Order: sequence, then C-alpha cells, then structure tokens
Amino acid sequence: MMNNLEQICDEVRADLEARNAARDAAISLSRPLIRHCSEGIRAIHRRDWALADEKLEQVQAGAKELKATVRGFPDLYHTGYSQDAMKEVAEAFITRAIISGEALPSAVELGIESATYLKGLGEAATELRRFILDILRRQDSHSDEAERLLGAMDAIYDQLVTFDFPDALTHGLRRQTDIVRGVLERTRGDLTQSLRQQELQDALSDLEAKLQIDSET
Repeated sequence: MMNNLEQICDEVRADLEARNAARDAAISLSRPLIRHCSEGIRAIHRRDWALADEKLEQVQAGAKELKATVRGFPDLYHTGYSQDAMKEVAEAFITRAIISGEALPSAVELGIESATYLKGLGEAATELRRFILDILRRQDSHSDEAERLLGAMDAIYDQLVTFDFPDALTHGLRRQTDIVRGVLERTRGDLTQSLRQQELQDALSDLEAKLQIDSET
C-alpha cells in the first residue's frame, strides 16, 4: 500500500524546488525592475524623453522576463513582490503618458492585472503632485500646465472611487484611493494659493504702474 510514497514525495519535492527557484528569480528580477521604473520617472521629471524612453524599454523587457519566470506558477505571479513590481510598471507608463499628453496605456496593453493597474493609476496620480510643485517652484507663478495635471489627478480620483469591490479583489485599492484624495486636496490648495498670489502680484504691478504714471503727470 505504501510502495509509491517515496515516488510521490520525490514529485512533490521537485515541484517545490522548481517553485522555490522561480520565487527566488522573481524576487531578484523585481528589484531592478522597480529601480528602472523609478529612474524612468526621474527622467520624465527632467523632461529627458530619450532617457525616459530608454528606461521604459528596460522596464518593458524586465516585466516580460518576470512574467516568463513565473509563467508556470500563477500563485507566484499574483503574490506581493511580483504585483508590487508590476504596479510600478503601470505607474511609470501612465505617468509618461500623462506628462507628455498622450493617450493612457490600458491594462491589457501593458499586460497587467486589473487591480494592479488601478493601484498603479493611483500611484501615478500622487506622482503628479511632484510635477505640479516643481512647475510652481520653477515659474514662481500659477500655470496652465499645473492646472492640466491637477485635472488629470481629479479625473483619476473620480474613476477610482467608482470601483466598489471587495478588498480581496482589489488588494488595497480603497486605501490607495484615500491617499489619492488626500494628495489631491493638498495639491488643489497649493495651486489655489499660487493663483491668489499671482493675482495679488498682478494687482500690485498694475497699481505700481498707475502710480508711476500719476507721478509723471
């Protein structure tokens, strides 16, 4: 009755060894993938499109390699480290599209799971705050570009709040949406303050010009 026990255990051991090797490889691949995503976003901040696209090509290749490594093990692909890396992939490509004014890549086009894509979309929305603050610091004034990016943040939040599904399906999307709301409110406040300051500066400049004219006459 127990003659096949050793054979069964050998088969199980071989399966676990293969899974463990795939897991180690996936973790190893996820680190440079996340790094390339961060480097790509930094290049986008500098408007260095050539470097940004080069990094995104590396991201695309890294994501493909990661998925190929765990292709036979769906549980490893859907685990935290793999999906965290894919979320960063979504964020990088979405951010690139928003900043350059291009159409957003879809979850299907990126080959990313729906919930992971939505979380990447939320991460991209919060990343836009940095772009807006950089614009305000460089120009020391209100900006149409800053308004455009705020509108993109607003549009993303308006969509994220419509996904009312159990956390077992969305994997923390509700928390991510709450973060986007907080960042959006702070950014809107910063932009409003910048507009008020610009209006005040314009009014003072007009008054100064008027007083100058009056003094000359």
